[in-house]
Amino acid sequence: MQQIDQAPEQALAWADAGQGAALATVIETWGSAPRRVGAQLVVAGDGAMEGSVSGGCVEGAVVLEARDVIENGGTRVLEYGVSDGDAFAVGLACGGTIRVLVEPIGDGGMPVEMLRELVAARAARTQIAYEVALDGSARALVREGHADRFRMDRSGVTEDGATFVAIHNPPLRLVVVGGVHIAQHLVSMAQGAGFDPLVIDPREAFGAAARFPQARVINDWPDDAINEVGIDARTALVLLTHDPKLDDPALEIALRSDVFYIGALGSKRTHAARVERLTGAGFSEAQIARIHGPVGLDIGAAGPAEIAVSILAQMIQTLRKP
Repeated sequence: MQQIDQAPEQALAWADAGQGAALATVIETWGSAPRRVGAQLVVAGDGAMEGSVSGGCVEGAVVLEARDVIENGGTRVLEYGVSDGDAFAVGLACGGTIRVLVEPIGDGGMPVEMLRELVAARAARTQIAYEVALDGSARALVREGHADRFRMDRSGVTEDGATFVAIHNPPLRLVVVGGVHIAQHLVSMAQGAGFDPLVIDPREAFGAAARFPQARVINDWPDDAINEVGIDARTALVLLTHDPKLDDPALEIALRSDVFYIGALGSKRTHAARVERLTGAGFSEAQIARIHGPVGLDIGAAGPAEIAVSILAQMIQTLRKP
């Protein structure tokens, strides 16, 4: 199951423990590559590692380089290319080339205090970009600029080829209102796709921790719970209760926010009634049009698991193809 990338946090933990650490980051790819630009591998001075830059034996070569920069300093750009015939052995599924930036934490690399600031921004769900010159001559954390990169969640090398910009957006989050059967499947699938799930249901029989062992569960009214945890542009909100008393207060908060996805379960007739209520509450046609209702892509889904697939697919489509 995919987990949220914790390479910076692990690097800081190893640096603070005096073990030394280095970060290896995929900065460019050509052809087929199993990890996207921005994927990271963190290596400790004793050779321990977390994360991945390729999923194959490229890792072994990168770990050796990383241990060397921990010991001797310096920033390095590595390039690995394989033919289709050799690709499977090194983890580049159909052949291709990757470039990897390796930099130590501390002397000659990313300063520990800069890494600490980056980790703090990530913990606060604040978007931040790390700019690093490929020759290691300059580094900076910036919160302004790179609007397109933040919107598309796209790290990459600048046009002049001299600087890599690593985008650190808040982790994707899924807030589900209604601990129903569909939610059980959706939470599990969404976590596998990299979402941090939260289930809200004041009905303890539905919102039971035993029903959602992989998610945080809040037994409170949806509007109170959402106001407590907060929602932002990296949040998807899915309403599954069929009960206006629970759905509508959450919807009203979401429509005033910049969440990237709002989905609400119900038939076309149910959604028409929902639109009428929201119009009466003062919401505009454009605001209400943000709601995906009936929720999910129209794939002919039957049963809770297939409906969950259709919802997750629509969430990803909305995120990646706005």
